[in-house]
Amino acid sequence: MDTCYIVCAADMSAGRFSPREGDLVIAADAGCRHLQRLGVRPHLIVGDFDSLGHVPSFPNVEVCPVEKDDTDSMIAIKKALELGFGQIFLFGALGGRRLDHTLANIQALAYARAHGAAAYLFGEGCALTAIADGDALRFDARCSGDFSAFCHGPDASGVCERGFHYRLDGAVLTAAFPLGVSNSFTGEPAEISVGRGTLIVYWQDDPRLPLPERGRI
Repeated sequence: MDTCYIVCAADMSAGRFSPREGDLVIAADAGCRHLQRLGVRPHLIVGDFDSLGHVPSFPNVEVCPVEKDDTDSMIAIKKALELGFGQIFLFGALGGRRLDHTLANIQALAYARAHGAAAYLFGEGCALTAIADGDALRFDARCSGDFSAFCHGPDASGVCERGFHYRLDGAVLTAAFPLGVSNSFTGEPAEISVGRGTLIVYWQDDPRLPLPERGRI
């Protein structure tokens, strides 16, 4: 599957940054600094450029007003969706001095899922994605470390977690209580699924291992 790689301005972990022919690379505002450091030329640069401080000299730039509803990363996500990409990887979108933008980028995972795409946020040793309404994520037995799941929006029902230290069978997770935090892998294949609602799923990511397999229950 062709992937859209979106690079934002926060600290970037490049462990899973490996665009191939057919993939699209978008820099969101100062994310172009990361790409310059990596020696990668983006296909498109978008943003209001308040972080970068100037509009870059580049043949394919979309300048957005500072006063707008969408963050620069959301503009990039909408561009990826508009172009038909079903898989979106975001880098440089966690941490930094703007916790509000980190939260906005996590919300953007649910936005992408609601619009038919699988989006992932990659940080230093971690990854997040959203699943919803009959989705399942299946993890390789070699995965290790922490795992958490959080309800995003109305109550998420029919939540099952198997192969983890703590098991759930048909549970209900709510946005008001973090019941799904601080689980862990056990050295066997693991799966999380949700019958109805949306979950934000977090795990300690090893870029040497395949991403979890997405499926349906």
